[in-house]
Amino acid sequence: MAIFLTVLQIVAPVFILAFIGFAWVRLGFEYRVAFVTRLTMSVSVPALIFTALMKTEIERSALLATFWASCAAYALVTIIFFVLVKLGRLDVRTFLAPLIFGNTGNLGLPLSLFAFGEVGLGYAVVVFAVMAVYSFTFGIWLVAGSGSLMRVVKEPLLGATLLGAVFMTQGWHTPQWATNTLELIGQMAIPLMLITLGVALARLTPGRVGQSVFLSVLKALICAGSAWAAGVYFGLDPIPAAVLIVQVSTPVAVTSYLLAEKYGADSDQVAGLVVVSTLMSVITLPVILGFLV
Repeated sequence: MAIFLTVLQIVAPVFILAFIGFAWVRLGFEYRVAFVTRLTMSVSVPALIFTALMKTEIERSALLATFWASCAAYALVTIIFFVLVKLGRLDVRTFLAPLIFGNTGNLGLPLSLFAFGEVGLGYAVVVFAVMAVYSFTFGIWLVAGSGSLMRVVKEPLLGATLLGAVFMTQGWHTPQWATNTLELIGQMAIPLMLITLGVALARLTPGRVGQSVFLSVLKALICAGSAWAAGVYFGLDPIPAAVLIVQVSTPVAVTSYLLAEKYGADSDQVAGLVVVSTLMSVITLPVILGFLV
């Protein structure tokens, strides 16, 4: 019972905020997803990442090990799902990217913060940065058939990650007024991302529910197993290992649907994966956290 209450305290704020966004749209109120997404990804999330890295007291060796474990976990997930998609004769452009990339921003960051505190958030932004760069390059190439190196270079979150890493390794800090401002801006990120997730889910129409359920279960199992294996191989301590498992195991990201819609993949199929995997995460993520917390 104690474990159940602990996990409930962690996941409840996440799903309550998402439900607020869902209910907001269902009640007929306006919500401009494009504007909020641009605001969070261009301003708020970079500020969150920079301040989290700058203020972290995690050893550089631990962060570096988390970085390499994240790369290994995503490489393993990519290889496994590429083989399974081919064996299942599914469309690679439609299914591979959603099965690889989880919602590490909207769900992973807040879950890591609520479950493991500021230390967990420090590790979580490393995994998030790896996933973001990977999705902006290989992910877009999968769906669109062309790379996007310049888009990665122009992404504010990449600059924030690199700058935060420099400040962290050098022991530098911004002036207190600047730190307070950046922290205030960064605090917008998590509630806005969760509310936007609920809004996006309210506007999606799932397709082929049976197939989506099967693939969502498969994604949760393979992603959690791959992250666990990478954590063991790189000898991660319990907290970074737990954060890696939570981040990699998050459900299909809404951005996968947006990319499928933009580049002509089967967006209805992807929408089904987003909705079903997110609904399933109400069960899967608490179960995972129950083993890790």
